[in-house]
Amino acid sequence: MRTWLVTGAAGFIGSNFLWRVIQRNVAEGDFDAKVVLLDSLTYAGHESTFEEQAKVLGKGHFVFCKGDICDAGLVANLMQTHNVSSVVNFAAESHVDRSILGAAPFVQTNVVGTSVLLGCFLEHLDKGVDAEDPRFLQISTDEVYGSLDSFDPPFTETTLLHPNSPYSASKVGADMLVSAFHETHGLPTLITRCSNNYGPYQMPEKLIPLIIAKIHADEQIPVYGDGMNVRDWIHVADHTEALMRVMERGRVGEVYNIGAEQESTNLEIVRALLQLADKPDSLIEFVEDRKGHDFRYAIDNTKIRQDTGWRPRTAIMAGLEETYMWYVNNPMWWRPLLKQAAL
Repeated sequence: MRTWLVTGAAGFIGSNFLWRVIQRNVAEGDFDAKVVLLDSLTYAGHESTFEEQAKVLGKGHFVFCKGDICDAGLVANLMQTHNVSSVVNFAAESHVDRSILGAAPFVQTNVVGTSVLLGCFLEHLDKGVDAEDPRFLQISTDEVYGSLDSFDPPFTETTLLHPNSPYSASKVGADMLVSAFHETHGLPTLITRCSNNYGPYQMPEKLIPLIIAKIHADEQIPVYGDGMNVRDWIHVADHTEALMRVMERGRVGEVYNIGAEQESTNLEIVRALLQLADKPDSLIEFVEDRKGHDFRYAIDNTKIRQDTGWRPRTAIMAGLEETYMWYVNNPMWWRPLLKQAAL
């Protein structure tokens, strides 16, 4: 049985990735793999995000361990005990505003934690584990490239790295370690860098669920600066499908950018959600801009299309409507998290 160690999957993208694993394997009736989920369950990770996935996978195919990726002894023991064949690393501190308030947790989890995972996986494979096509997939971000001006071409995999926040700087450090372990030790690594995600189970400190929560409460919606910052928005279902394609068809040692080529300003996203809720623009409140706020991100996804055949499928308005309705129908999940989301 193949075993994947998936870190940080009690969070937003990781928990949605578990659904993708299920859809790709269990639905086909030939699931011969096991998922070992390692998560420290910080404010951004909750057992409620993976309870249903665990039930579907069943005891023989799913194991949860509460723990820190910086704990080398724990990580090594999990790899040996479960004969881990591949690692998918979602575990990360990821909120830019929090990194501005304090960078240390970001360096510890994103850089040190990734180093621990790489070292343990290398040692694990060196022991001669019987792993079919082992891979280490590092989930990164387009923020490592820095900021674009209005008429700049989108980021490609060869764009120079230029992080502008402690968060993105810590992800650059992690990415460089992953590349170094491949070049130095031949570790079979892959790196993906994705644009802004949205969809179910996203923490309400992030823009889209925060807007929906504010709309739900008829409260003012804070928008940084003039709201003209541009992002490429991708539905989490499209992102997780891309990750599966990279694990299956990606070339070891490569970086893959993942984006939907759907750029919108923050203000356009806010107004679209207000329109879905039939609420007035007067709820918008412009606030002081974030320090070091990158103006624009955009992704050229040519490489992943050519190498894996992946294509984004969710149009932005359809995805926003689906996401809005999910939050409207699941207030018992996100309401308790609002206090934790406050900085």
